[in-house]
Amino acid sequence: MKKMFGMWVVIIFGLIFTLSACGEQSQEDVVKKLESNLESMNGYKAKAEMTMNTGQEEQKYNIDIWHKKKDLYRVKLNNDQDEKGSQIILKNEDGVFVLSPALNKSFKFQKEWPENGSQPYLYQSLVTDILKDNEAEFKVSEDHYVFETKTNYQSNNNLPYQKVYFDKKSYTPEMVEVLDKDRNALVQVNFSEFDSDPSFEDGDFAREKYMTKESAEETASGDGKADTFSVVYPQNMAGSELVEESQVETENGERVIMTFSGEKKFTLIQEKQDVVPTMSSPQMVQGEIVNIGHAIGALSDNTIEWFSGGKSFVLASEELTREELIEVAQSVKGKEVK
Repeated sequence: MKKMFGMWVVIIFGLIFTLSACGEQSQEDVVKKLESNLESMNGYKAKAEMTMNTGQEEQKYNIDIWHKKKDLYRVKLNNDQDEKGSQIILKNEDGVFVLSPALNKSFKFQKEWPENGSQPYLYQSLVTDILKDNEAEFKVSEDHYVFETKTNYQSNNNLPYQKVYFDKKSYTPEMVEVLDKDRNALVQVNFSEFDSDPSFEDGDFAREKYMTKESAEETASGDGKADTFSVVYPQNMAGSELVEESQVETENGERVIMTFSGEKKFTLIQEKQDVVPTMSSPQMVQGEIVNIGHAIGALSDNTIEWFSGGKSFVLASEELTREELIEVAQSVKGKEVK
């Protein structure tokens, strides 16, 4: 009888050990697998939809992401509210660019992007944030490994956390939620495709490929006709009010200069942009890439510049903080007045 009991004990413990060994992966196991995938991957192509509620109106982007190891990126973002086409974040041997092909305009930055901050649509950025956060929280759902980590948005302190959902079979990202201080999701990225073994053609990461007349026509969703110049106003005026508005004739038609004063002083300049048939030189910016919801812009210490709706914008202030500059720029979607 004792022998029989002892045999059952051995069997039961063996079953427990087997079930444990076949159970869910630990946080350490998943992190190692993510890191291993990142190191072995030669590149990827992904598609995603990003919804942003960081401003006064919800903004949606369709995103097409290309990455070729080690340092080549092409991120095409199409805002469904901008009929003037997509914008492209491009990184190659020459630098980092934000391209607006339909307007033949581009900004050039130093090469720190994307390493200088969190990027919710880049696989390596998500994994890096997890590796850097020793206090990252880990949960397992039926289909996902879920991490909650700190973020590193240099231009926006209002988004300190993110939740990243990785598919349990492929370890690729399926959803990212970027959270405010109260854990409300203000940005959500949903991945619809992720190809970890893609092919690329020569010139896929060359600026010239996207800044020709033909590519400008392809990326523009409008009919190519000149639009009537209209003026847009910020809905968020940072406690100030419009005290002066002047119009200046330019080669393109018209430039409007607005001066705001009150709690903070700032200036907003907007100008109609016509497509130029030949590739223009990029405008060098000593700053960083920032997403203001309705456009991708260039942020320096006291200025944000961007292209949207067939117009160029410059928002400048010696008194607004970087966060306030972004908030005002995000709100320049007000009622249009001729």
